[in-house]
Amino acid sequence: MSTSITTDVSNYEAHGYGDPSHRMKALTWQGKNSVKVVETACPTIIDTGDVILRVTGSTICGSDLHLLHGAIPDLQPGDILGHEFCGVIASVGPAVKKVKVGDRVVASFQIACGECYYCKKKLSSMCERTNSSEAAYKLYGRRTAGMFGYSHFTGGFAGGQAEYVRVPYGDVNLLLLPDDVPDEKGLYLSDVLATSWNAVVDTGVEEGDTVAIWGAGPVGQMAAEFSFFNGAKRVILIDGGHGKWRLDFVKKILPKLETVEYTNLAKGESVTSTLKKMCDGRGPDVAIECAAGEYAKGWAHYFERLLGMETDTPELVNEMITSCDHFNIGSLMETGIRLIGNGQAPVQKYWKDLLNYIQQEKIHPLHMVTHRYKLEDMEKVYDLFNKRDPGMQKVFVQTKFSDPPAPGAPALTEL
Repeated sequence: MSTSITTDVSNYEAHGYGDPSHRMKALTWQGKNSVKVVETACPTIIDTGDVILRVTGSTICGSDLHLLHGAIPDLQPGDILGHEFCGVIASVGPAVKKVKVGDRVVASFQIACGECYYCKKKLSSMCERTNSSEAAYKLYGRRTAGMFGYSHFTGGFAGGQAEYVRVPYGDVNLLLLPDDVPDEKGLYLSDVLATSWNAVVDTGVEEGDTVAIWGAGPVGQMAAEFSFFNGAKRVILIDGGHGKWRLDFVKKILPKLETVEYTNLAKGESVTSTLKKMCDGRGPDVAIECAAGEYAKGWAHYFERLLGMETDTPELVNEMITSCDHFNIGSLMETGIRLIGNGQAPVQKYWKDLLNYIQQEKIHPLHMVTHRYKLEDMEKVYDLFNKRDPGMQKVFVQTKFSDPPAPGAPALTEL
């Protein structure tokens, strides 16, 4: 296996690593709240373990909006976005042994070397070799894995919202997709399914639990489905504002689901007090946040975010803690509250099991997929997704290499 990796290749043409004689379409970040589809050079093999993937499917994740909003440091104009993608292998480096040209694969959103201490522990999100950012190291006090299409803060790797993408350590970071799993199901093994699954299993959801989940987007929806899958007796989903339609959307798929619309609470009630009443005064057994750190409920944090003074906001975490118990040091010690930062989900720890569950029809990625779009329309799609356009949950983005929609998948929406 190749032991080298070239980082800070966020735009193949701009960094001199692309083939200018072969062009592709790609979505690029152009500045705060601005993205653009451009024609640029296709990627080439740089390191011996590289794979070049012909992209057949990608999507937008809620965390892509952090990039759009300029909330992630060290993003540069022209960087190619997209950390969830699947495709067909177009070429491989000489060190690649486990996959070959023509294989259908899905990529992990995080880039792992497969050989460091954390990779061997199946904690691929903590890979020590694939993120060269000194700023990230100083902030976190340790290395974290590189990520596709997610700024130079995570290694500066070009993303997969494009027609081609370079995948370092291809033997490690690609999972073969069998014929009975179409792209519209297999794609989401790259991030959202593993992220949702990790949130549920890492917090210890078990038989008979009551689980409260903040955020009814795709991750929250799948976390709710996975909570029931793992034996939860009750699942309560919390959302509101511009996203309140999502509560009804998920409720139709999971009839046992209970919901709390935080923008329509009874006078004098809070999310915490409402959950206490719903749970016989004691609150839920497990509370999971699936709304992301940009979310601000308080005016102070709202204006701090507008001024660029703060990125993460604590309101939802505070609600989670107080919903489970009144939080103080004695309570933490005596009642056994565990406050868990899941980190980036170790995708490769879970993806083979999740693939098997898809094949056995025990989990259903298409439950969250509402739209299909062309790569060429991604500027408009980002705008719709950013506005939480009613009815848009998770999307599938096709390229000129994609197959027609699979049975049960959404038809193409023309913009």
